[in-house]
Amino acid sequence: MFAVVRTGGKQYRVAAGDKIAVEKLAGDAGETITLGDVLLAGDGDKLADAAKTVVSAEIIAQAKSEKVLVFKKRRRHNYRRKNGHRQQMTLLRIVAVGDSKAEKKAAPKKEEAPKAEAKTAAPVKDASAEKAAPKAAKAAPKKAAATEAKAEKAAKPAAEKAPAKKPAAKK
Repeated sequence: MFAVVRTGGKQYRVAAGDKIAVEKLAGDAGETITLGDVLLAGDGDKLADAAKTVVSAEIIAQAKSEKVLVFKKRRRHNYRRKNGHRQQMTLLRIVAVGDSKAEKKAAPKKEEAPKAEAKTAAPVKDASAEKAAPKAAKAAPKKAAATEAKAEKAAKPAAEKAPAKKPAAKK
């Protein structure tokens, strides 16, 4: 069975056992990932439903592709710039191309574990909120005292200025 998969802005025709180099994907060597954007799937001359097809791949390595030289030149202006670039890429080995029925059965097991963690994490958040409340209460009197001091300064009358001297008359 084969599939046409889109990843990193490019399309790849893959089958089980193929090795491909794609734009960098998150993950370490040895991890298994699922390529979800399947455009076309089939077996020989027959086409299958691409929405139900899942492509599983194993990350072989994270690497850099070959160097691409960028050379800029403008004639008769003594302008030359040489630059190089190595694009990050991920090497994948396609493990399986098939229906998503087997994947759906395995997915609920993964979802159950985070729910248990979420329940235990909730009481911890409440305790941190209680600890933060006394700090806010302690800060409030300091702020009140500061505003009272400002009010006292504003209540004092400003010192009166001496009258301005008149300029001497010119003769």
